[in-house]
Amino acid sequence: MKILLDTCTFLWIITDDPKLSQQARKLFIDPENEVYLSVASTWEIAIKYNLDKLSLPKPPQKYIPTKRKEHDIDSLPLDEEATLYLTKLPNLHKDPFDRILICQAIVAGLIILTPDELITQYPLRSVW
Repeated sequence: MKILLDTCTFLWIITDDPKLSQQARKLFIDPENEVYLSVASTWEIAIKYNLDKLSLPKPPQKYIPTKRKEHDIDSLPLDEEATLYLTKLPNLHKDPFDRILICQAIVAGLIILTPDELITQYPLRSVW
């Protein structure tokens, strides 16, 4: 199965945060699954880091790629089809980063690991 991590899910995985649900953890550690982190999430992390809204032990340009590789998480690029799918989404969720993750999950047929109940209202597969 192909899995897309919500930004918070990625951060909780790499810090072993107890907020991560058992079901999400189980899917993440299953070696049969392909796990992705969207470049939209790395962009969100970089912005929050620069605004001092997110503390990291190292700058994101070093920390994120290192942690992705350490946890066997692939990078998911942003493509035109996903960005144009935004025009089809109802405005249930206002966060632009979450909206693009929703589009990427729908277009690529990915399951998204997220605790965000607004995301689960869209026509996609989600687990928490």
